[in-house]
Amino acid sequence: MKTTATGIIRQLSESVRNLLPIVLVVAVFQILIIRQPIPDLFQLLSGTLFVVVGLALFIRGLEMGLFPIGEAMAYGFARKGSLAWLLAFSFALGFGTTIAEPALIAVIGEAADIAAEAGVIGHDAAARANYALGLRITVALSVGLAIVIGVIRILKGWPVHYLIIAGYTGVVVMTAFAPKEIIGIAYDSGGVTTSTVTVPLVTALGVGLASSIRDEILW
Repeated sequence: MKTTATGIIRQLSESVRNLLPIVLVVAVFQILIIRQPIPDLFQLLSGTLFVVVGLALFIRGLEMGLFPIGEAMAYGFARKGSLAWLLAFSFALGFGTTIAEPALIAVIGEAADIAAEAGVIGHDAAARANYALGLRITVALSVGLAIVIGVIRILKGWPVHYLIIAGYTGVVVMTAFAPKEIIGIAYDSGGVTTSTVTVPLVTALGVGLASSIRDEILW
C-alpha cells in the first residue's frame, strides 16, 4: 500500500513537471503578447488539475498492470521460440494500443469535423463516425505493422538508424505525391500514436524481448 502511494505521488510530480512548460507557454503569450485576461481562469485551472491527476493515475496503472504483462508475455514468447506467435502478438499489441489511444481518438474526431466542413464527407453524424473509424483502423494497422518490423529488427540485430532513415525517406517521398488535404491529418495521426497507452506497452514488449533473446535464438 505504501509503495503504491509513493508511486502515485511520484507520478503526480512527474505529471506536473511535464505539463508545466505548456502552462508557462500559454501564460507568457497570454499575458505578454495578447495582453488580455485569461478567459474562464477557474475552469482552466480546474481542467489542468484534472489532467494532472488523471494522467498520473493512468500512467501508474499502466506501470502496475499492463507494463509487466507486456514484458512477461514478450519474454514468454521468446523463451518458447515461436516466431509466428511472437509476431502475431506484436501486431495485435500495436493495433490494440493504437485503437485505445486517447490522443488518436481526439485527433480523428477533429479530422472528421474538418473533412465534413471541407465537403470531403457528409455533414451527418454517420458519415463523420465512418470517416473517424476508417482513419482509426488505418493508423492502428500501420502501427501494428511497424511494431512487427521493430520486433524483427531486434531479432535480426539490424542497426536502428537504417530503419529510421528508410522510414523518413518514405514519408518525404509520399508527402510529395499525397493529396494536400490528407497530409496534415497523416502527420498528426502518426504523431499522436506515440502517447500514453502505446508507449508503455510497446516499450515493455521491446524490453522484455531484448532481455530474453540474449541467450535465446528464434531464427
